[in-house]
Amino acid sequence: MKSFVCIFIVLVMSICIFTTSIKAEAAGSLEVTDAAICEDLVDRAPVGANTSFSATVGKLYCFTKIVGAQTPTTVTHVWYFGETEKARIELKVGAASWRTKSSKIIRAHETGSWHVDVLDADGNVLRTLQFYVEQ
Repeated sequence: MKSFVCIFIVLVMSICIFTTSIKAEAAGSLEVTDAAICEDLVDRAPVGANTSFSATVGKLYCFTKIVGAQTPTTVTHVWYFGETEKARIELKVGAASWRTKSSKIIRAHETGSWHVDVLDADGNVLRTLQFYVEQ
């Protein structure tokens, strides 16, 4: 009976370690190979990419190309005005190479420093894109 319990414990621990290893491999391999803050997207490519925009821009997009996903996962675009979080958008990553985007309406009075953090499914920062909205 003791040997059965020991075998069962070893089996359960092995499954837990294997599952954790697979999750770490899938999440740890994600990389942002291309990213931009831009005014538009045409044919899934950024248009008007820059690090400075007019307060009259209206809407901006955060474009990211994610590579390395071993299984379907997610990334999150977190938009910040200064240090204040303004939007958090979870986006699916469905293949080893995947382009995705989020957008944010920029109000005319929201001038100053902005940034977007691109997070993996575990909340790790993969990339930070900084930009400025001018008066």
